Amino acid sequence: MTDTKTTTPGNVTPVVPSRARSAPPVKTSQLEVNISVTDLYTIGIGPSSSHTVGPMRAAKRFTDVLVSRTLLEKTHRVIVELYGSLALTGHGHATDTAILLGLSGERPSKVVPESIPITIENIRRDNCINVAGLKRIAFYEDEHLLFLKDQMLPEHSNGMRFYAFDADGNELLVKDYFSVGGGYVVSHDEGDRSETRGHNVALPHLFTSAAELLDIGQKTGLSIAAIMRENETVWRDDEETVAFLDEVADAMISCIQRGCDTEGILPGGLDVKRRAPALYGELMANPERASRDPLTVLDWVNLYALAVNEENAAGGRVVTAPTNGAAGVIPAVLKYYQRFCAGANQEGTRNFLLTAAAIGSIYKKRASISAAEVGCQGEVGVACSMAAGALTAVLGGTNEQVENAAEIGMEHNLGLTCDPIGGLVQIPCIERNTMGAMKAINAARLALSGDGSHVVSLDEVIETMRQTGIDMLSKYKETSQGGLAVNVVEC
Repeated sequence: MTDTKTTTPGNVTPVVPSRARSAPPVKTSQLEVNISVTDLYTIGIGPSSSHTVGPMRAAKRFTDVLVSRTLLEKTHRVIVELYGSLALTGHGHATDTAILLGLSGERPSKVVPESIPITIENIRRDNCINVAGLKRIAFYEDEHLLFLKDQMLPEHSNGMRFYAFDADGNELLVKDYFSVGGGYVVSHDEGDRSETRGHNVALPHLFTSAAELLDIGQKTGLSIAAIMRENETVWRDDEETVAFLDEVADAMISCIQRGCDTEGILPGGLDVKRRAPALYGELMANPERASRDPLTVLDWVNLYALAVNEENAAGGRVVTAPTNGAAGVIPAVLKYYQRFCAGANQEGTRNFLLTAAAIGSIYKKRASISAAEVGCQGEVGVACSMAAGALTAVLGGTNEQVENAAEIGMEHNLGLTCDPIGGLVQIPCIERNTMGAMKAINAARLALSGDGSHVVSLDEVIETMRQTGIDMLSKYKETSQGGLAVNVVEC
C-alpha cells in the first residue's frame, strides 16, 4: 500500500534557493487566514500539541467525514499511516494513543485524562475500536496504525493518511491531514479545514505583520490588546471572548497548582522525577526566604513553568499556548504578573492573553509555531516572545515597547533546536520552559527601560526565525535524530 507513495526521507533537508530579506516569501494563503485568540489557546491534554492534540483532532475529523457521508455503516477496516516527525517521535509523544482516542470519537478539550488508560487498554486487549463511538470494528495496532519513519509527505513533516475500506477491501475514503503546530490541523480539501472556516472575514483591524499592527495602534490610539479584542467581535460577542479568556487563565493557573501537588515519576522510561512538588514545598515552608534572597521570585517562576510542563509530560490537562511543548512559558509569566506585579487585576490578565495572542498570530501567519518545521525556536521561542510582549503591555508599556520586548524574546532564542531524548517531551523540554519564562521577563524589563526604538524589528526577527528553520537540518526538528537525543545514553 505504501510503495506508491514514497516521498522525501525524513533525514533529507531540501535545497532551497537564497531568500531575499526584502521580500519574505510568505504564502498568500497564510496571510489571508485571520487568526482568533481561540486559535492560539486551546485546552487539551499533553504531551504535545502537534503530536497528540493535532492527531487526535485529525482522527476525529476523519470519523466525522465517515459519518457525514454515510460511509461508517459500510466501514469494515480503518488504516492510519504516520509520516515524518509524527512517525519518528510519535511513540514518545503519545501519537498512537491520540489516534486511537480520536478514532473513538474523543476530542482533546473534552476527553477526561484519567479515562484514557482504560480506553486504550480496552482497544488493545480486544483488538477492536468503536469508531466515532458508533460502530465497533477490528483494529490490530501493528497492522492498522503504521509509523512510516523513512517517509514524509511533501506538504509538511507532520503528515497523516487515513483510509477506510469496506468488507470487500474497496477503498471508501482516504484523507490526508497535517498537524502544523499548536494542535492546528489542515487538509488538502479546503472545505474540510474546520479550523479556518469563517476566518476569511473582514476584521475591523486587519494586520499581517508587526509593522501593520503598530500602524493601527498609532492611527487609532488603541493598545494591542484592544485591537485584538475588537477583532474578536467578528466571531463572537465581547462577553463570550471575555468568558473564554477567563476560562483559559483559570485553566493555566489550575494546571500550575496540579503540577505543584502531584508527585511521582513521569511516564516514558526516562525515570524523570517531578521536581515541582518538592520546590513548592520548600518555598511554602520558608516564606521568609525572599527577605534573605531577592532572587527567590525566580524560584517561583521556575516552579510555575516546571509544574505546567510536568503535567504536560504526564498527559495531563494543559493549555496549548501556543503549543504544548511550550505550554509552561505563558502561564509562568502570567502567574508572575498576578502575584508579583503591583496593580495586577483580572482585566490585566485578559489584556496579557490578548496581547500575547496578537503576537502569536503574526508568527503563525508569517513563519511557524511547529518544532517539526523550524525547531524549538518556533515553540519555546515564540512562547517567550508572546509572553515578553504581553508582560510589557500589562506593566504599562507602549505598543512600541511591546513590539520591542517580543523581538528581544525571539532574538535570543534563534536557532533553538528540538532534540527530545527518547522522543519524550521531558528533556530538555521541561527546563527549557523555565528558561523561556525567565527570558520573557528579562526581555520585558529591557524593553520597558527604553522608549521602544530599536534596530531589529519584530518582523525582521520573525523572518530570520523562519529562514533559520528552513536551513536547520531535519535531525534537529523534532525527529530525535540529533543533538541531545543521540548524544545522551538512555538508561
